[in-house]
Amino acid sequence: MVSLEYPNVVRRIVDHLESSQMGSIQKAADIIADAISCGGIAYCSEIGHANQHDFLNRAGGLAAVQAFSYSFASNAAHPTCQTDSRKPGDDQDLEIVRFAVDHSPLKDGDVMLLGSVSGKNRAPVELAMACREKGLKVVGFTSLTYTAQVESLHPSGKKLCDVCDVVIDNGAPYGDASVAIDGWDRNCCPISGASCIIAGWMLWESVIRLLNERGQDPTVFMSVNRAGGMEQYQKDVASYNERGF
Repeated sequence: MVSLEYPNVVRRIVDHLESSQMGSIQKAADIIADAISCGGIAYCSEIGHANQHDFLNRAGGLAAVQAFSYSFASNAAHPTCQTDSRKPGDDQDLEIVRFAVDHSPLKDGDVMLLGSVSGKNRAPVELAMACREKGLKVVGFTSLTYTAQVESLHPSGKKLCDVCDVVIDNGAPYGDASVAIDGWDRNCCPISGASCIIAGWMLWESVIRLLNERGQDPTVFMSVNRAGGMEQYQKDVASYNERGF
């Protein structure tokens, strides 16, 4: 028999979003709609385990949501006996984040969405700080319950909830796993992914409604698998590139 425990956890998360996060979601939607209206771009970086891809280039989704990612790699082989003397600097990972932001098209008036379930990890905190210093507004997805029980790994001592303009609390418990099984010493089945997807689509629906109310008719993709879908998709991409929304 299939258990209903995980669906019940999802229902509790939806209740959490409805009861406590509507204000944050609306504030984030206002920021994003204002940015798009003024020529800004809504960027989506990591929100946890690649969930951000659900918001990008999707049927029913906004063309105005753009991906932000970065990578850096070097190839400098050396004998193992010299490994200790060739360790990278302690903050090299943070320097890469800064380099990515400084050398990207990100600009004052854009918005960055990002996330960290625990809120403790270095790169998301650094990315949020670097974006805000460049004039972007930052919307963060995190768990306030989780983050209250961990120590920051960032040298500033700050967590993600400390460095965002808007925080959307995904409601995940400490450790994220949400389903208990009798006889096990740990829970299974994380909930933050489902919560971020639900909260994110609540956010994008609000943005679409706001832009429609302003008469801006944002570009929303239609499925390419419908009749005429690919032709419409190509028209939508052209429309977005011409108008910027």
